[in-house]
Amino acid sequence: MSDESHKYWYNLETGQVEQGYLSPAIDRAGPFDTAEEAARAPQLLKERAQKWAEDEAREADWGAGSESER
Repeated sequence: MSDESHKYWYNLETGQVEQGYLSPAIDRAGPFDTAEEAARAPQLLKERAQKWAEDEAREADWGAGSESER
């Protein structure tokens, strides 16, 4: 298991990349393996949230056929 205290985090309050546990957990997104990846956190979070929303919508529609199929 890797030591997360040596990984990179994106501070949601300041927009800064940090290494280790510099800020309270509620203010951090991560961990990320590189500072560059952490710097892309806002875009990565947006992409992941969009994918989750699409997955949830697909699951909500699962098994719901059209009225003509009934």
